[in-house]
Amino acid sequence: MLLTTTPNIEGKKIIRYYGIITGEAIMGANIFKDLFAGITDIVGGRSGAYEQELKKAKQIALNEMITDAKKIGANAIISIDLDYETIGKGTMLMVSVSGTAVKIQ
Repeated sequence: MLLTTTPNIEGKKIIRYYGIITGEAIMGANIFKDLFAGITDIVGGRSGAYEQELKKAKQIALNEMITDAKKIGANAIISIDLDYETIGKGTMLMVSVSGTAVKIQ
């Protein structure tokens, strides 16, 4: 599956547009409390453990989107947008990803 943030793929022809496709991952407050309680690798205000959890959430959302795109026959997703939001008065973090599922030649 080819993934891109651009609206087209240089050298490839889009032969079919399937429409908008999405993926989401929501992480609860307990994950963050556990991370902050056990963080020992903060250097310069950054937390490697926290960043790893965010990367995991992003990958879960991307994988969900890829799985759904494959089910409808797409072999690429263009115009991908990633968003990070807090929900529930900041007690949860949501990673959402959207794009346009297409078939390229």
